[in-house]
Amino acid sequence: MSQGLVTMSYIVASILFILSLSGLSNQETARRGNYYGMAGMLIAIIATLLSESVTAYAILIVALLIGGFIGAKAAFKVEMTQMPELVAIMHSLVGMAAVLVGYANFIDHSSTLSGVEKTIHEVEIYVGVLIGAITFSGSVIAFGKLCGKISGKPILLPGRHLLNLGMIALFIWLGNLFLTGAETGGGLWPLIFMTLIAFAFGVHMVMAIGGADMPVVVSMLNSYSGWAAAATGFMLSNDLLIVTGALVGSSGAILSYIMCRAMNRHFLSVIAGGFGSDNAGEAAEVEGEVQSVDTADVVDMLRDAKNIVIIPGYGMAVAQAQHTVYEITKLLREQNKQVRFAIHPVAGRMPGHMNVLLAEAKVPYDIVYEMEEINEDFPNVDVTLVIGANDIVNPSALDDPNSPIAGMPVLECWKGKATIVLKRSMAAGYAGVGNPLFVHENTRMLFGDANESLQAVLKGLQQ
Repeated sequence: MSQGLVTMSYIVASILFILSLSGLSNQETARRGNYYGMAGMLIAIIATLLSESVTAYAILIVALLIGGFIGAKAAFKVEMTQMPELVAIMHSLVGMAAVLVGYANFIDHSSTLSGVEKTIHEVEIYVGVLIGAITFSGSVIAFGKLCGKISGKPILLPGRHLLNLGMIALFIWLGNLFLTGAETGGGLWPLIFMTLIAFAFGVHMVMAIGGADMPVVVSMLNSYSGWAAAATGFMLSNDLLIVTGALVGSSGAILSYIMCRAMNRHFLSVIAGGFGSDNAGEAAEVEGEVQSVDTADVVDMLRDAKNIVIIPGYGMAVAQAQHTVYEITKLLREQNKQVRFAIHPVAGRMPGHMNVLLAEAKVPYDIVYEMEEINEDFPNVDVTLVIGANDIVNPSALDDPNSPIAGMPVLECWKGKATIVLKRSMAAGYAGVGNPLFVHENTRMLFGDANESLQAVLKGLQQ
């Protein structure tokens, strides 16, 4: 394939990627957006395979087969509850790819660049390896936190902000040594030292972030992986990688900013890796008596209610209860009751986690509301059904300044007439914070597996 046709194919693929992002911005068009992205990637792969610059077809075909097999197996095997950690580990692969491409470009002595062009190329290598290394190690730690292998509590080292600034200063100093040494063929050691420090920076950055903020971390790492891909594109002089990486990087940064605003956090502190809580005090202990109910009581409360709000959380994903929730919603709506869903920006373990689950269960989009759209209406709600959520309905975020989630806007369901919380136990949520909602005078606890409990509620409502 001629270079002109390759360029044209890359342009078409870029347009499809833009349409994909546009489609993913809305629930009704998300499926179509995925199809656009798949078509764009297929065109990009075929165009690259047929381009004149590709000669090692055997290696490339083996790599495609291995990657395709792993991707297909993950798609069929991974549960929805495992999607956040899958996304995180995929980000780490993009970061490591940027690191390896950077080293390959530096070691390759076939380049004919000289003067300013050579310096620019060396800067591209250095920046690409830096971003890639931070993305790789940060994503690996995020994966560990999301799958429970690493504690969700933030690990805050003394003077951690000074430590971060020190590492940034080292990046600049080593960058100067790298550029100077590259001219004489001695830039490898500064590059290696920078890579090791960047790995440590990524680990330190994500370890300092608490469990309640992990959805923002996933979004942030998505942005980093995009910039790593763009840097790889500059190193390889590949326009499509540059465009695609910039799209992913900028969209991830915008999403992180939107989520930070929704959570009353500072975007710059995320970029600096200082997103963990700095509260010096201890969170208040939850004191009070829990009022538990059985499924028959829940059935009676739902039958008497006219205005019902359902708040899904990660527990609903674990129990795979979304389809039962839909059946209950359908039945209640047939009885002329108003049923709505309230979605917190960080519900679940990644952005949009609950929206995807509800869409999978075919819950109508027009009854799914964001936090800011429904919070003011809770005083008019008869029954709020909280399914496996903890941190996103925690009143201590608003009234306990020592809480690790202090200042984070939450769904204020306790302002309604009655709240029913479905949980397996009284254990704290992912952020490790106790929840005063569970002992509130208007709260009733329904203990047990969420899907089994809801199945019993559905059966009771049908009788």
